[in-house]
Amino acid sequence: MFVRFWVVADLVEAAIQSGHEQEARDAIATLEPLGAQSRSPVLEIGLRFARALVAGDSEAELLFQAAITEDTSLPLMVARGQLAYGLWLRRQRRVAESRAPLRAARDTFLAIGATPLAERARRELRASGENSPRRQPRASDRLTPQELQIAQMAAAGMSNREIGQNLFLSHRTVGFHLYRLFPKLGITSRNQLRRRSKSRR
Repeated sequence: MFVRFWVVADLVEAAIQSGHEQEARDAIATLEPLGAQSRSPVLEIGLRFARALVAGDSEAELLFQAAITEDTSLPLMVARGQLAYGLWLRRQRRVAESRAPLRAARDTFLAIGATPLAERARRELRASGENSPRRQPRASDRLTPQELQIAQMAAAGMSNREIGQNLFLSHRTVGFHLYRLFPKLGITSRNQLRRRSKSRR
């Protein structure tokens, strides 16, 4: 069941790209009641993204904007929404406006190590007339996507238990990930992690 929460956006996007839009709408309809009951942030953001993908042009923009509402606990899903929104803006011939969400998506994909998606966002930016300079690697680039997600949530002040509830992990597993990622960042505590996060804002 929980697996569908994570892949709803993928399922809908694949269905639309393969010409199965009705199946995409059926998948959304099936998961809408679950989203209302579970109040899962993973499912909610996935459904926002999915709704935007199947919407007509008159409704899509507001739905895309809802899908990319800032949520630091789920950066990959938000960035995918930003990429899709940028693509939609380009299709609407709003090329200049497309650059901001495409740029934001590219930067997030680079930060979490999602290289194929980062390259796709770079290509779309080039098509919009903007070049993407190569970014110098940072210490955070040594983190896995899940470690980066946990680090961001811990820096935001969430407890191990709260992080675990959002990511469907035990609080002990979250603690283990923090134990492994601290040395990669050259720090030893949550306070240092929080200070580092604030210094980059």
